[in-house]
Amino acid sequence: MRQLLLLLPLLLLLACSVATEPPAPPTTFREKVEAAHRRTAFLDQEAIRFDLVLNFGGSERFNGPITLSTDTYRGLFGYPDSSRVYFEGQQLYQDVDTTVRRHSRFGAYTWSYFFALPYKLSDAGTRFADYPDKNLGGESYAVEKLSFDAGTGDAPDDWYLLYADPETLLLETAAYIVTAGRSQAEAEKSPSAIRYSDYRPVADIPIAHRWEFYKWNAETGLSDTRRGFATLSNVRFIESTAAFPDSLDDWILVE
Repeated sequence: MRQLLLLLPLLLLLACSVATEPPAPPTTFREKVEAAHRRTAFLDQEAIRFDLVLNFGGSERFNGPITLSTDTYRGLFGYPDSSRVYFEGQQLYQDVDTTVRRHSRFGAYTWSYFFALPYKLSDAGTRFADYPDKNLGGESYAVEKLSFDAGTGDAPDDWYLLYADPETLLLETAAYIVTAGRSQAEAEKSPSAIRYSDYRPVADIPIAHRWEFYKWNAETGLSDTRRGFATLSNVRFIESTAAFPDSLDDWILVE
């Protein structure tokens, strides 16, 4: 009995030392970018809602509220005419049978992916490789290329070049190709880029409130002409029970 009592303090000390051992510091590009964007804290939240105004090619492409589960499995988009589009996994639904909304699959998945990109780097099927050119617009960045295993998502042949600020490790620019309806070789003839800025803390998590779109070229970098821009406002985390449809009985599945 006396021996057991003598061992108890030692066992408690060992338990405390294991429990309080700090996590290993990030070492890879992916881990450093995720840490800068506070991915763990982001995923601890259930859902996020924001208003997005997006102009592209001289016209307004979207203007309304967007709600996403933080794992991006679910997303709800509201339109000015009060109609809505909702996705759950790879299934897309709309609450009004309109021809215009039947072409919204690309927008729903693209805008949500652009928003959540810093939190998607550890998704299943992602692959990272070094990219030798670290310069963009005369500045040096931390850079890696993100690509995908076959069968990953809607467009596994897409790729991204991720440019992170070398000091903050926040994502600043992502060059990318869009293979929807065309081959990778065809898409690589006209790469684009999204530039993130105006980072503001939301629950102590940095969120970019400004996007800008450009053409991108491996030799010259970003084009001089901006192709589009977006502003985010009213960004806040919410509970998922208040975010998404309770039932899809009255929703229309978009083929």
